Amino acid sequence: MTESVEAQDGSYAAARLRLLTEEVQSGPPRRAALATLTDQWLASLATQAAQATGIHGWALMAVGGYGRGELSPRSDLDLVLLHDSEKSVAALADRIWYPVWDLGVALDHSVRTPAEARATAAEDLKVQLGLLDARHIAGDPALTSTLRSVVLTDWRNQASKRLPALHEMCVERAERQGELSYLLEPDLKEARGGLRDATALRAVAASWLADAPREGLEEARTRLLDARDALHLVTGRATDRLALQEQDQVAAALGLLDADTLLREVYEAARRIAYASDVTWREVGRVLRARDARPRRRGLLGLGRTAPETAPERVPLADGVVELEGEAVLALTAKPDRDPVLPLRAAAAAAQAGLPLSIHAVRRLATTTRPLPVPWPAEAREQLVTLLGAGESTVPVWEALEAEGLITRLIPDWERVRCRPQRNAVHRFTVDRHLVEAAVQAAGLTRRVGRPDLLLTAALLHDIGKGWPGDHSEAGEVIARDVATRIGFGPADVETLALLVRHHLLLIDTATRRDLDDPETVRAVAETVRDTSTLELLAALTEADALATGPAAWSTWRASLLAELVDRVAGALDTGALPDSGESAPTAEEERLAIEAARTGGPVLALHAQTEPEGEGEAREEALGVELLLAAPDRPGLIAEAAGVLALHRLTVRAADLRSFDPIGEGHVALLSWRVSAEYGTLPEAARLRTDLARAFDGSLDIESRLAEREAAYPRRRGITPPPPRVTVAPGSTSQTATVLEVRAHDAPGLLHRIGLALTATGTAVRSARISTLGANAVDAFYVVDKDGNPLSAARATEVAHQVEAALR
Repeated sequence: MTESVEAQDGSYAAARLRLLTEEVQSGPPRRAALATLTDQWLASLATQAAQATGIHGWALMAVGGYGRGELSPRSDLDLVLLHDSEKSVAALADRIWYPVWDLGVALDHSVRTPAEARATAAEDLKVQLGLLDARHIAGDPALTSTLRSVVLTDWRNQASKRLPALHEMCVERAERQGELSYLLEPDLKEARGGLRDATALRAVAASWLADAPREGLEEARTRLLDARDALHLVTGRATDRLALQEQDQVAAALGLLDADTLLREVYEAARRIAYASDVTWREVGRVLRARDARPRRRGLLGLGRTAPETAPERVPLADGVVELEGEAVLALTAKPDRDPVLPLRAAAAAAQAGLPLSIHAVRRLATTTRPLPVPWPAEAREQLVTLLGAGESTVPVWEALEAEGLITRLIPDWERVRCRPQRNAVHRFTVDRHLVEAAVQAAGLTRRVGRPDLLLTAALLHDIGKGWPGDHSEAGEVIARDVATRIGFGPADVETLALLVRHHLLLIDTATRRDLDDPETVRAVAETVRDTSTLELLAALTEADALATGPAAWSTWRASLLAELVDRVAGALDTGALPDSGESAPTAEEERLAIEAARTGGPVLALHAQTEPEGEGEAREEALGVELLLAAPDRPGLIAEAAGVLALHRLTVRAADLRSFDPIGEGHVALLSWRVSAEYGTLPEAARLRTDLARAFDGSLDIESRLAEREAAYPRRRGITPPPPRVTVAPGSTSQTATVLEVRAHDAPGLLHRIGLALTATGTAVRSARISTLGANAVDAFYVVDKDGNPLSAARATEVAHQVEAALR
């Protein structure tokens, strides 16, 4: 090595050390300054080497991260020496590489002709990605610019093949490295949402096929790069893994309060990149599918003729929400500025259909929807419960809402747990993601409880107190009470939710740490939970919480201990599961309708705007549509026929009561009180409903065929897979005149019609019924009798329950 080169190396090393340790600047300015300093050193090395060897027709390029001008303190130098010389350039390369190695700087290098570089890029996707960021350092700039142009052209021409391969590479890496935003010791580069994914988004944009949502993306990438810089300086190593023992030092180097603050910032950045990746890859898939479809359309009309372009089909999902090209989007008629429930309705519809929520829809909702009133209207509360009850499909929809700030707008207390790390090896998620995952797990347990809406809400809120000092259960009780009131639950339900959050660890702690044979153990739990309905909610919440925590938190042994404790406490409480039908005297209007139905022999109905009920402890029930009162001569299959007509008119039954009495001594009249809303659009006219009901009752309307025709014309997408329906004989029923069957199932168009048909097929008669829909879950109680009007025997009741359940499955 010549003396001038040695002096130059020493000068570079000293300047580099000053830049990393003495100068105040950090972040992007330091990375750019380090890249510039390195460029100058390498350019001088290469120029002197070329002069010494007499080689012409060469260029030195930076690729990868160095090509982007982003050098972290311990980053490799990714270099390519291009040449068009026929003679060996090994001597030139050695005079460049050896000084780099002598300084202990990591080097990733290659020597190629432009043709060789292009051929290697065509075979190796990683090489091609690196060359997309190629930057000239020294030598002939024409060599660099020509290769850059050729590689970029190849990338765009081959995008339909290369992008799916890049996506597969990203997916495989995520499966190996996990989610950056949930790991206690994340790899800032390789994990999902890390720097590799940010680079992949740049490559997608370079293809001109799609582009990532840019808002906040560059800031997120910068935050991860800053964290990596600090990690390099703290450890003195070229590492990307943010180990626990180094997090406090890295936080201090970045001027952050503590390691938790560091992780929270890193998690937020990773979520932004991961969300942008999801949106971008969906768009890539949509564009590629559209490209594949064009040749087929051109061939439809023969050679030389092109089929006319047709607008993509918009399939209704809910009021103001449609499916378009595999996403849930806002309908053309949607008015977010006039419909504050629309964000939750759109989210619930997307999750139930198993669709992603379009980023354009979310951003429009975030910028134009006015805030919900407090307390929320009943529809908003039910749409939230429906969203939570969708299971795994809830997660991407929730993340879409959170990315645009809608979750914290709906539930301000969410901000304290958002991206909050849990320094516990048992927990696999941050606090907020754990709460969503608990709701996902609870969605699979909704058939075990009579109030699935309370279970799902409690799952979402059970650890909400972890954002505050002190015992998180005690803090969470206060917050849960406030949130439950905010979203519109009535006083009794608010107290139940507060109890569930306060004592969400009671059952598992007692089952695993106390003597279950000690009567005092069982008595203490029974006094806390108060009744069997709360006990079943708490048991399901306990299981959902454990399943959401991680594999170490739930086992067959823990499940058996919990089941034993719950059985003993239930025995101690010794209460009934359902009250009697509780029939009250009909109102004047109900009696008038019943008399008219008895005299005319046909259906009589009335429609009223739904009003908020009064009464201590009752949940608020603001208008969700209308109350429909229907009176008709009682007959077998009446409830199935009436429910079928409502389904034909796309009316969703939110609640219903059925009872039968004899108003004029000439035969029983069934009186049905329905609370219904339109799936989308406007409500049908009362006259049309009455006409179709009359036709259904006289047999001239074939409900089954009509429903089948509509299903064939507009088949519903498969959507989520809900838990199977469950039909049970209610234990401890106080009814002396009927047997109570309880049906718990996923709500769907025509569900009540199918239940009615199933009951009719068993030969039983429905004396009265109470229908309720809680989010996407139907919890219905039917008081049935045999052909002689008597309650069913225990054996017969069990048989009927099994028959109805089999029919619904």
